[in-house]
Amino acid sequence: MFMANLFLDAVAARRTCYDLDGDIPIPESHIEQMIDRLLLTVPSAFNGQSTRIVLLLGTHHYTLWRIVKESLKPLLTEEQFIKSAHKIDSSFAAGFGTVLFFEDRRVVEKQKARYPLYADKMEDFTSQSSAMHQFALWTALADEGIGASLQHYNPLIDDRVRVHWNIDPAWRLVAQMPFGIPLSAPDEKVQHTPLAARRIFFKE
Repeated sequence: MFMANLFLDAVAARRTCYDLDGDIPIPESHIEQMIDRLLLTVPSAFNGQSTRIVLLLGTHHYTLWRIVKESLKPLLTEEQFIKSAHKIDSSFAAGFGTVLFFEDRRVVEKQKARYPLYADKMEDFTSQSSAMHQFALWTALADEGIGASLQHYNPLIDDRVRVHWNIDPAWRLVAQMPFGIPLSAPDEKVQHTPLAARRIFFKE
């Protein structure tokens, strides 16, 4: 008999949430513990462990999104900037915090030298590991009733982020994940391609 799978239920519950509030039902320490646990358990090729995570809460969270707006402003028309700033203020910055995902380039280069047969694949491997960390944390947050989205304002904000938080120059910013309590249900997930075209099963 097919049994319910709580992990798959959690995966299905993970959705992109933009409409956020900063009042979350769990303590900051619980989020820190989730990050620590995932860093210790999410896999990486050859156990390279190249993923790095920075958690921004309180004024640090708001400062990040101020940096994003200031970095965008010179690149947009006034109308475009007003629209972008409103989205940032009403969704990303309105949440409780932001998780920054980095990859440690020293580890990647060391892995290339250590495993020359796979050197040309190491960039793919580290991206896959980073993606798994992002997905795992996103799902863990959703399982706690916390909404999030994945943003990519890098490399636009890289230098200012590195200077403001004194980030190791070998760490390359990969993604930003603002999170908080979702104030509205996400849109229905649209399936553009039927399942039959997306998988093949071979059975005896």
